[in-house]
This record gives sequence, C-alpha cells and structure tokens, in this order.
Amino acid sequence: MTDPIWRLSGTLGALAVLASLQPTFVSAQQQVAFASAGQPGQVTWAENVAPILYASCVECHNPEGIGPMSLLDYQTARRYAARIRHMVESREMPPWHIDRDVGIQEFKNDASLSDAQSQTVAQWVDGGALEGDPSKAPPAPVIPSESDWRLEAQFGPPDLIIRSTPFSMAAVGLDNWWTPEITIEGISGPRWIMANETRPSFPQGRKVVHHANTTLTPAGAERGSGLTNFGIGKPYDIYPENTGQLVNPGDKLAFNIHYYPYGEPVVDDVVEVGLWFFPESVTPRFATEGDVQWDSQRSVSVDGATYTAQQLVIPPHGTLTTQGIQVLDQPTRIHSCRGHMHFRGSSQQLEAVYPDGRTEVLCRVNWNSHWHITYLFEDDVMPLLPKGTVLLVTAWYDNTANNPVNPDPDQWVIFGRRTGDEMSHMWIGTTYLSDEDYEFLESQRELKIAQQQQ
Repeated sequence: MTDPIWRLSGTLGALAVLASLQPTFVSAQQQVAFASAGQPGQVTWAENVAPILYASCVECHNPEGIGPMSLLDYQTARRYAARIRHMVESREMPPWHIDRDVGIQEFKNDASLSDAQSQTVAQWVDGGALEGDPSKAPPAPVIPSESDWRLEAQFGPPDLIIRSTPFSMAAVGLDNWWTPEITIEGISGPRWIMANETRPSFPQGRKVVHHANTTLTPAGAERGSGLTNFGIGKPYDIYPENTGQLVNPGDKLAFNIHYYPYGEPVVDDVVEVGLWFFPESVTPRFATEGDVQWDSQRSVSVDGATYTAQQLVIPPHGTLTTQGIQVLDQPTRIHSCRGHMHFRGSSQQLEAVYPDGRTEVLCRVNWNSHWHITYLFEDDVMPLLPKGTVLLVTAWYDNTANNPVNPDPDQWVIFGRRTGDEMSHMWIGTTYLSDEDYEFLESQRELKIAQQQQ
C-alpha cells in the first residue's frame, strides 16, 4: 500500500459518506470497556489499528483533509468505531474500486485493505475498541498541507508552474467549464517531463473544482495530446522509469476545468499545473502520450473527422451497455487506467483481444462517481500489447432505482457534459513503442520471470 498521498487526494469524494459517518454513541458499559488498556493478545488501537489507519486513512481523515473527521487520535477513532467497521467491511473505505475478481490485480497504489486488516478492525471494535498502551502506537504521520504540492517531498518544488486565468463561480447554479489556453514560458529549450501535478487553490478551489484536464499542443500544430488530469483521488502522475513527455517553449497548454457550485461564491479561482523535468542532459528512452482518452462508444472516422455511431440514450428505469473499439497500429505499453462516468455509470472494463485471438481483461472498475482514482499497474504487469491488438472499452449504465446515487430514475438520460447527463470514457496511461523497444521490454520481462523461477 504505497504512496497514500497519490491515491486519496481530492475534494468532493467524501460527500457520499458524510451522512453515513455520524458519531456512534456507546453505552456506559462500553465506555468502561473502552477505558481498559487491553490484555496480551487483545486487539488494540495502539498496536494493531493505528498502523492501519495511519497507512490507509489519514491522508483524507486529518484536520485539513476531505474526510468528515480526523482519525489521527484514539479518542476520535473510538467515537466512530462502529462506523469505521461498517465502512471497512463493506469496502466503501478506503476507496478502491478495481473489481477483485477479474483483470490484473497488482497496482503500485493499491489503497484497499487486505482481508486480514479488515478482520483486525472488526476484532478491535468487537473487543470494545480498546486503546492499549499508547507508548506502543506508531508516531502519527506528518500530513502535508492541502496547499502544498504533493510531489514536493519526493522531487522538490516544481521546475515549472503554469497557471490558468482566474474564474469566478457563483454560490448556486449549474456546472461551468473554464477553458483558457496558456503559452508555455519559463523554459529555454526542449524539456522532458517525468512527473506532473494539478493543484486547485486551497481551500475554496478544492470545493468547486470537480475535475481539471489539460492538453499540450506543440507550437504550430492543430492537435495536441493530454498532459494532466486532476480528479477526485487523482492529483498527479509519475511516469514509469526512463519514460517522459516532451514540452517545448511556445507550446500551448489548454485547460478544461469543470466547476460546480457548493453554496458559497468563489472569486478569481486559479488552477495550477506543476511540472518536474528530467535533467537537461537526460533524454528518456520512452516517450509517453500520458493519459489518452478512449471512448466506450462506437465511432467512425470520415475524412479525418470522428463521428459517434452508438448513441448514449438510457430510458427511465432502464439499463444500457456501450462499447468502444480501438485498434493499435503499433506496439503499446499501458501503465495506468482510470474510468470516467456520471451518476448512472455502473462499471467499465478494458479488455485486449490479441492478434492470435487470445483475450485478456486488463482492468475492470466498479464505478463510484465520487472518486476518480487512477490505477497504476506494477512495473512487471504493465500490459505490453503487440501491434494489431484490439482494445474493447465497455461501459455499463444503471438508470433504475437500484442505483443508490441515481438522482431520478424517471428521467431519460442522454450524453452530455453536465453531471446530470451521462458519459463514459477511460483515461489510459499510454506509451507507443517502436518494434525494437517492444522486443526489448518483452525480453526484459521474460528474463525476470525466468530468474524468479530458478
């Protein structure tokens, strides 16, 4: 469970659980038990539960975080003990929505608790939520301020910061999109990006920025590629080893910021993008496209223009399945996947059909509209796909009353950018490879497997 900062940052993701995480008051008898220090062999906060919460929960559950309470101290955790158990056993928390029964399961940023950890929390609550010996508790982690760059602890301050132009959001109203374009300045020549981070302003910007994407377009070019994507649970990207994205002075960075009101006006909000570069003398071997948007609807191309061939229309109290198809015209490595749907979204799946006819589910996300987590494949299982592989991006929708976040199952739902409309695509961390690089990565993987089998 590495890097909890990467996986759990965001703003609105806690909205779904605010109501359910009310304090759980206990009886006088239980209060007496709570005060007990615990006996040898008993599960206690200090020795057993604090390490779990510190590693997997307090990134959000801290005084500045988006969680509805801080879990840095025993007294608060004891107060919410029964609710913590419910959220952990139901796997609502920590947020991790990869289907556990299909697809690749090895991820660098796996936030989920193991069955053993979940059982430990349950045993702690059942045993009276004892504190144990406070001296045996690990030191509380130091949580960066929400106004800090998350990657600064690892890489230092950003080498370049690009700011959107200001935007003001009314206290009430509908969704708004802000799409300024900024010319890249502050570098004297080509630079290779090894990491990026998007930072809404704190505290107000984090309350109204639903998500923020940017597109990098080379100077003089008509089309660009995605550079950064910020969503609930996805603040930054660190590219795989020896992999970077090229930026030049004069390139254009186009923001696409989705704002949503929260009851108070926000004036002159600015979203910042921080970039960390390889040293000027270093050229990484692999040039990534970053996050590439692959739609889960059929489309056709005519004279260079793309048209949707499968309409997204969900009837009242109905369900729907759509599927997009991508054919890879060169070898490709995938280092991450992230879903995107709205309230009627149910799940999404990325599946590879190899040239020899084999099929493999790469990832399946059980959609939760309150979180936009990017799932980072471990290095040894990053899909390496040969030329000619067909990728199927499938989406399932549920407009029935069985969908707990459906605002109105009586409505027809169509494609649209507004939160009340629906859409579906996946952001796929993509690096296109030469034949030589593909064969190199394949041979390196086969060699490592052979060494592990010795």
